[in-house]
Amino acid sequence: MKAFEGDRTLMRIFIGEGDRCTDGSYKGMPLYQALLQMLREHGCAGASVVQGIAGFGASARIHTGSLLRLSMDLPIIVEVVDTEEKIQEVLPLMDRMIGGGLVTLEKAHVVLYRADSKSEGSAP
Repeated sequence: MKAFEGDRTLMRIFIGEGDRCTDGSYKGMPLYQALLQMLREHGCAGASVVQGIAGFGASARIHTGSLLRLSMDLPIIVEVVDTEEKIQEVLPLMDRMIGGGLVTLEKAHVVLYRADSKSEGSAP
């Protein structure tokens, strides 16, 4: 595994659970899955998909998982931490995939990055 500690960039992609990829070989796939697959294929250090319990975006319509207002479009956040160069490399690809959403970038300082020995294929 490459050394990864130090200053990096945190990218957050805010989308909806029901969003679909709008372009490319992933067209029609759930957007969070398409993004995750694209990021992996382009060698990003890692990514996480987090489902929110409630939220609203540009439409100002509240999406929630409560029983009274059950939404099939809960908020999703895809988070990626990598070098600024790697993030800049994937941004144009993401732009073609995302129909609507929000992407933010911020500086992050990585203090630890390593795989669990169990996930590296060693015997339990």
